[in-house]
Amino acid sequence: MNKNFDNSVEGAQQLDQDDPLAFLRNEFEMTVTPNGDEEIYLVGNSLGLLPLAARDYMNAEINKWGRLGVRGHAETDHQPDHPWSTYHEIMNEQMASLVGAKPEEVVVMNGLTVNLHLMMVSFYRPNKQKYKILIEGHAFPTDHFAVESQIRHHGLSPAEALITVEPRPGEELIRAEDIAEQIEKHKEELALILLPGIQYYTGQVFPMSDIVELGHQAGAIVGLDLAHAIGNIPLNLHEWSADFAVWCNYKYMNSGPGAIAGCFVHERHLNRPDINRFEGWWGTNAETRFEMETVFDPIPTVDAWQLSNSSILSMVPIRASLNIFDLAGGILPLREKSEKQINYLDFLLAENLSEEIEVITPKALPERGCQFSLRITAQGKDGREVFHELEESGVSCDWRYPDVIRVAPVPLYNSFTDIFRFVEILKRILRPE
Repeated sequence: MNKNFDNSVEGAQQLDQDDPLAFLRNEFEMTVTPNGDEEIYLVGNSLGLLPLAARDYMNAEINKWGRLGVRGHAETDHQPDHPWSTYHEIMNEQMASLVGAKPEEVVVMNGLTVNLHLMMVSFYRPNKQKYKILIEGHAFPTDHFAVESQIRHHGLSPAEALITVEPRPGEELIRAEDIAEQIEKHKEELALILLPGIQYYTGQVFPMSDIVELGHQAGAIVGLDLAHAIGNIPLNLHEWSADFAVWCNYKYMNSGPGAIAGCFVHERHLNRPDINRFEGWWGTNAETRFEMETVFDPIPTVDAWQLSNSSILSMVPIRASLNIFDLAGGILPLREKSEKQINYLDFLLAENLSEEIEVITPKALPERGCQFSLRITAQGKDGREVFHELEESGVSCDWRYPDVIRVAPVPLYNSFTDIFRFVEILKRILRPE
């Protein structure tokens, strides 16, 4: 922990003045309280803020629809920019850079759970010997629901085919050696490993590269749920050799509630004639798609997993957000700022609330993103009530059962002063005079 931070508002303001990425905050609309005051928005781990450019981009597509109607799908003299038929493609390179992939390995489509099912259709192919799936015991519910339903779809029982890895008794975090032990223990029956990049409850970053390597050594497919990782930490899916990954785009990707999701398939699986896949007309050869042939001719990229034509108006905010990541210089400068903000919040909590707050997120920077999972330990204080008091005091955060308040200083738009003000409000709630 950096002991050189100044525990004062002037110290926070100086950090903001010295921040080369502070200008990015102006690219977003900050939320306000019911009385019109600007909030301290620390819940980007649940829903990112609105990129201001999204309004202009949205109006452009609405106007295009009104002006051109169906002609908006095609590139013509009247419609030279971003035709709808290829709209998703303009984001591939930017999205790929955030997950460490090649553009042909990434596509924006569907929702996270839909993509998760589509990936398991292709990559969970159980047989008598290999039929088990490994997930974490406290995985986000959608992972549990999707995995268990896929197991049942194949006529198997989750009681026999589902393996979970859990924290040890009395601990909050899953140890890397326990993941490795489960992989080794079940390697003869293990068909698929599906783990998160970052655990949604604790904020723990999983050792993704090691998990992929161990999984492949066991002859298993390895998929990653990156809902809390993309836009938060650097990723390198291609080099890690993950088989597939899925993510949503409404958290750190700032693309709006229920935003279209993303999907990665490693290039070794692309254009394979033997792969099992649910197919739709948007995955067939774009050059012959409108000839309406009934023989599927898969696009030789991850686009082959597309089912329906793209939801253009839902994709518009993603484009606006990706352009802001480009303004930042990519994920690495943002991660550098994020690590400084993490250290700063660690410092303030230790200086001001060491007896009242337990941070269950890992302490080591490589094992954490920007989310802090806080447990209230102050005598006579109920965590849920503290959460409500924070909200009433103009702090947007969230509550996760059974007893965690999650706050996430997002480097794209949160300032060091936001962090300082949050701790001051929390101190006032937990130490009333």
